[in-house]
Amino acid sequence: MEKKKVVIALGHRALGNTLPEQKEATKRTAKIIAQLVKEGAEVVISHSNAPQVGMIHMAMNEFGKYHPDYTYAPMSVCSAMSQGYIGYDLQNAIRAELMKEGIYKPVSTILTQVTVDTYDEAFAEPVKVIGRMLNEQEAEEEENKGNYVTKIGDGYRRIVAAPKPQKIVEIDAIRALLDAGQIVIACGGGGIPVLEQGTELKGASAVIEKDYTSGRLAEQLDADELLILTSVEKVSVNFHKQDEEELGEISVAQAKEYMAEGQFEANTMLPKIQASVEFVEQGEGKKAVITSIDKAVDAYLGRTGTVIC
Repeated sequence: MEKKKVVIALGHRALGNTLPEQKEATKRTAKIIAQLVKEGAEVVISHSNAPQVGMIHMAMNEFGKYHPDYTYAPMSVCSAMSQGYIGYDLQNAIRAELMKEGIYKPVSTILTQVTVDTYDEAFAEPVKVIGRMLNEQEAEEEENKGNYVTKIGDGYRRIVAAPKPQKIVEIDAIRALLDAGQIVIACGGGGIPVLEQGTELKGASAVIEKDYTSGRLAEQLDADELLILTSVEKVSVNFHKQDEEELGEISVAQAKEYMAEGQFEANTMLPKIQASVEFVEQGEGKKAVITSIDKAVDAYLGRTGTVIC
């Protein structure tokens, strides 16, 4: 059986939104991961964390209101917490499913930091919405702390920057575990965003788009394939129009043309296409596949999905 090194980027459908949902969702996802391993995939898994990090951020801030001796939890800390508890459910679910299949491979979660550029323009234009709806007084309090808020309907939400990933700090540890035959869960939520300050790493008030980090992870591991799992079986152009068209296999040049035409939503599909293109351009024989979690195995076997190669 041909072995392929595959980075799998899990979207929120693979994880659910609440603690009970996540417990059940990871069990379903684990079955798919186990099937991919049976088909010869050497797997590194990244994942989203939007609902989870928002929940943690809200809980920690609410706790801080009633316990003045405790400081509010910065975004980097909330991101680290989300990596831990998502990894906990995911690695245990995968371990159990592999054992059912008679496969004995260790599964590890790496708490992963990713550096961002202090001068990234994203810090001047925050776009990622996090946390619960705020009233006017709460929004003003957030702004007094130096945070950004935006008005949504009758309320307000906090927004943070989404800078591009630079270096994956723990890449050597991830590579060592993968080379040792383990399944590795890493770069959760795009990684914990940190700034390099001499020999120190300082948490940044930001979140990183997980698809960009997944592409960078695949590149640095010299993976054969980047498999991005989302809510649709295939990517479409002319979305929600009469001439909507699903894409099968397309070239990098075609993908770039579609991006130039503005075919993909900026905060949903565009990062997946951009990350795929950047990865495929790294070397001959590499490919990226975008499909739904339910079709992951079929897409890996070349039966469906949007393939960029």
